[in-house]
Amino acid sequence: MFTVVVTDYEFADLEPERQVLEAAGLNLVPAQARTEDELIEICADADAVINQYAPVTAEVIRNLNRCQVISRYGIGLNTIDVPAATAEGIAVANVPDGSLEEVSDHAAAQILTLARGLHRYDAAIRRGTWDYTVAKPLRRLRGRTLGLVGFGRIPQRLAEKMGGFGMTLLAHDPFADASRAAALGVRLVDLDTLCRESDVVSVHAPLTADTEGMIGPGQFAAMKPTACLVNTARGPVVDETALIDALRSGRIAGAALDVFAHEPIGPDSPLARCENVVLTPHTAWYSEDSEIEIRTKTARNVVEVAQGRLPTYLVNHDVDHRVIAAPHSIAR
Repeated sequence: MFTVVVTDYEFADLEPERQVLEAAGLNLVPAQARTEDELIEICADADAVINQYAPVTAEVIRNLNRCQVISRYGIGLNTIDVPAATAEGIAVANVPDGSLEEVSDHAAAQILTLARGLHRYDAAIRRGTWDYTVAKPLRRLRGRTLGLVGFGRIPQRLAEKMGGFGMTLLAHDPFADASRAAALGVRLVDLDTLCRESDVVSVHAPLTADTEGMIGPGQFAAMKPTACLVNTARGPVVDETALIDALRSGRIAGAALDVFAHEPIGPDSPLARCENVVLTPHTAWYSEDSEIEIRTKTARNVVEVAQGRLPTYLVNHDVDHRVIAAPHSIAR
């Protein structure tokens, strides 16, 4: 039987995945692996792997004896060595459209929270203080500039939403679709210009070797002292030490963060002790609707391969398509 191993998951159960897989005659094996050795042991004879946070490294991939596809929950692929999978003839798939509304809504909510000082007012009232000045100075959002670092589907959706609030829109992305940017009223600029001109810098870049630490000391030095940073992408895209320094020194006015260099963070984190920071626990992707959609589509990627088709959300398009030759085939 075609066996599907789930490397790890944070859900209460795997019923949505099980329903999709078992309806197609596939066998689901749940795991909660964390280390490379655990992954090698549990996945060695899997025909397919579903992954959340466990690191599917090149060494793990070399020890996959039968695997035809690795399907990851959500958009990010930083947990999977995609080139290694491609070299081994393993298709890699994700779900790039499962939480477009949720993440863009979350980023918009973070921007509005910072702009209106909601976190400061909330904390003051809980301390027994009723005073509009605790969040001063606030500035009107209309006419301010939003800079999008990355211009994929999520920041494009955010541009639509924040354009409705009257914000001027900038984006930096070497792979941006210029016609799409023009249609949304977004001006494409280099990163230095974006940091220099933006009142809010919102990070949406994927985590790669090229983007790790791309928002660092130089970028914070270029930002306005009244500017804020929002990050709903991946924590390591931002140099966290440089961010903390910028917040403590007043180099920037504030930040709203859903992702961090190391997760989870605790109350002893320097970020948790900054009053000008809004924190959420890597939850921008989540709604009941998006969770079901992501989990179902992740499983469907596997079913498509088991039935001899390429997955709808194939990532490594240069993988040898001959590995997916026939229903329930063992191609490696």
